[in-house]
This record gives sequence, structure tokens and C-alpha cells, in this order.
Amino acid sequence: MFAIERRRSHQRHLVSLALILLSAMLSQIGYPQAARMEVLSLQSSTLTDQEFLVGRREGQPVTLAGELRLPRAGTDRLPVVILLHGSGGISSYVTDWEHDLLAMGVATFVIDSFSGRGLSSVNNDQSLLGRLAQTEDAYRAFELLEKHPRIDPTRIVLMGFSRGGTSTLYAALRRFRGMHGPASGREFAGYLAFYPGCNVAYRDDEDITTHPVRIFHGEADNYVPIAPCRAYVERLAGKPGANVKLTAYPDALHVFDWQAVKAPTTLPQAQTTRNCRLAEADNGVIINVKTAQPFSYSDACVERGPSIGYNEKASTEAREAVRQFIAALLKAQ
Repeated sequence: MFAIERRRSHQRHLVSLALILLSAMLSQIGYPQAARMEVLSLQSSTLTDQEFLVGRREGQPVTLAGELRLPRAGTDRLPVVILLHGSGGISSYVTDWEHDLLAMGVATFVIDSFSGRGLSSVNNDQSLLGRLAQTEDAYRAFELLEKHPRIDPTRIVLMGFSRGGTSTLYAALRRFRGMHGPASGREFAGYLAFYPGCNVAYRDDEDITTHPVRIFHGEADNYVPIAPCRAYVERLAGKPGANVKLTAYPDALHVFDWQAVKAPTTLPQAQTTRNCRLAEADNGVIINVKTAQPFSYSDACVERGPSIGYNEKASTEAREAVRQFIAALLKAQ
């Protein structure tokens, strides 16, 4: 009994800490205008990529926090976009998008996938968290929001950036949704993946949703290169019902929509797998295709020192593309 109470106390402490950290981070980078804001507790699991891929549903329990913002008061049910941050945690590019989406009449739900796990960033050590952990978080967030009295469960969109963009893209796979998706059987109305990594060939990764998937990527990205995403989209092109489109922006670096990073910036210690080709093998093991051995972030293909930087033209065009996508798909008012 004492152990159970101690665990409950620990979980309460974690969610309280996560809520405080989330509020502090967002207060530092500016609040989008909203009629109402709710900070919600989100129950998820921390799974390794192998555990995720073999279909294990129960990993290490974790209590995360998410911020829900509603664009207007009332009792009507609203569309919502769930936002997944990148390797550096919640930054102002996320809240910039909150501003834009709220102005469209769309609610936003930003998940803090790090604080509840005792993390602030994985930029310099990507091994700290499985690549598919945020996909699990996204599915659990769907289950939370589909029961919310102000949210329309048929109009929930997933949007992610970099690491979060990767999780967004692969949340669209039927296999993953079957193993980990919402218990209700519902799925996201659409998927918006910004500069995701596409260099892992997962089994059955061509069996993708018929709901629209949109990928936005920079051609000058040397952190998470566009080439594997082009190859993946080409593989999907002939699949019946696949509705996947890649938009490429010339001269655009990684996080080209981050308005705060005006000049190109090198991250000397940040890890990149830009020269790694990976694939899922038996029993959910991710292998390095070149060596045919289980992949590790100590592999020779892992490098450091990629660049990031804002590109005004690419950012403006991407924002307009998202606005049109949201207006058509969600009929936001």
C-alpha cells in the first residue's frame, strides 16, 4: 500500500512540475490570443522504438502536460490541431503556429513530451528518447481530446516539427494505428509534418491512411535531409488511396519557419543521422543498413554540427499552404 501511495505521490509531483515548466516556457515566449486556456494532464507511456514496433502497449507510465487553447467562447465543438515539438522542446516556432491556428478559428493542443520524462532537450543525445515516443503521446492526446466537450473528435489534426514531424508522419501508418491508436478506432483527420526524418524504412510503411498527409521540407536542410522523404513519397505515389504530398522549399534550412532564428546557425554538438540509412528488421530491431547491425548513436554514420535558420519566403508560403489545408479540411470559421 505504501508503495502504491508513494507512486501516486510521485506521479502527482511529476504532473505538477510539468505543468509549472510548461506554463513557464510559454510565458517566456509569448501567449497566443485565445478565449480560454486549459493545461491538461496527459497519461502516456515511454516505449523504446523496439517496444513500440512489436506492439507493446504498456511501457513505463508517464504523466505529461498539454496546453489546450480555444479560439472562442461558447459551447460549440471546435476543430483542434495537436502540435508535437522537436528535439529542443517547446520553442517559439510552436507558439508562432499557435497564433496562426487560433486566428483561423482552430483550437490548439501543445504537448510537452519532455518535462514529464525529466528531459529538456535531446538535441545532443538523441538516444535519450525513442523516435516513436511522440507518436504514442499523440495517440493518447487524441483519446483525451475526443472526450473534451469543446472538441469535435472528427476534426482533430496532428502537426509536428522535426522529431515531432517524424512522429506525425508515421502516426499515419495503419500498422502503428492498429497497435497503438485510439481505442475508439477514430483517427486524425489530417497530418502536417514539417521537416521530418524519413531515413528509416519501417515494415509495411507503404500501408498508409487515406486521410491527407502533407510534408513541408527545405531543400538545403543538412540536419534532416529531404532526399529520404522524396524517396518515401515516391514509393507511396502508386498506392491506392494514398493522399501524400511533399512541398519542397529551395534554399531552406531546418526549422525554416522559426522566425526567431534570423541568421543561419550551426549547432556544433547536435546529433544528426543525415548519412544513416536505417531499416526495421525482425523483432522490431532497427538496423544500420550499411553494417546490417543494430543501429546505435555511436555508429560512424552519426554526425554533429547541422545548421538551422529562418527562411522568410519558405515560411510565408508554408503558412499559406497550411491555412488553405485547414480551411478546406476542417472548414474552420
